[in-house]
Amino acid sequence: MTVIELSDQQAAALKAKAAAAGLTLEAWLNQLAGGAETEPSAEHPLQTAADIVLGHMRNVPPEIMATMPKDGASQHDHYIYGWPKKEP
Repeated sequence: MTVIELSDQQAAALKAKAAAAGLTLEAWLNQLAGGAETEPSAEHPLQTAADIVLGHMRNVPPEIMATMPKDGASQHDHYIYGWPKKEP
């Protein structure tokens, strides 16, 4: 094992970066070093993309949700890129 000495300020900065990535400092450093993926922790369980999106959508106020297009999924190219709507 290699020991690297850091100032308290440096250690705190690294811990903050790891926390922002949803990882412990050890897991974050392991990831940076190209180590194997670590198992998700109880604090940060593995989530699907759909779970993440739905979690964020719960915070959208109902009056904003009411203005969302009902055909947004099937006509996403129209709403994102301005292309003509597809025929059903």
